[in-house]
Amino acid sequence: MTKLTALCAIAIGGTIAFASVAAAQDNETNTSRPQAEESAREITIWRDPGCGCCDDYADYLETHGYDVTRIDDVNFDKRSVAAGVPAQGLGCHLAEIDDYYVSGLVPADIIERLLAERPDIAGITLPGMPANAPGMAQEKHGRLTTYAFGKDGVSVYSDE
Repeated sequence: MTKLTALCAIAIGGTIAFASVAAAQDNETNTSRPQAEESAREITIWRDPGCGCCDDYADYLETHGYDVTRIDDVNFDKRSVAAGVPAQGLGCHLAEIDDYYVSGLVPADIIERLLAERPDIAGITLPGMPANAPGMAQEKHGRLTTYAFGKDGVSVYSDE
């Protein structure tokens, strides 16, 4: 009976933790995660050791006030998929910040928005290696589409 109670508690807790993306975006309801703490500026990046754009991106984040830990991981793509990043939407590295995953060369202002809004999603991704994204360019220029991913699937998080 104790195992059944524990399984029910886990199932209920999981359901609550993964509220729908639509509800998380609804400003009228409070389905967001708790406010980020001071450590929210610490970010870990798993990257292919030979990827120069990932180093440039990490440098970019550091100039925007982040404390970046770089981890060489030739299998970052497998780590990304295991974290919930859609295989067709992989970025060139995987990062984790304050319980969110960030895949690819996501601009700092989009990460700041993620941390401020606290939606109930697993993370965000900027697929591929867009030439106008930070890490490929000095700063973001032009339009970039970043996607949210989580239990309820994939949706556009930012298109700017």
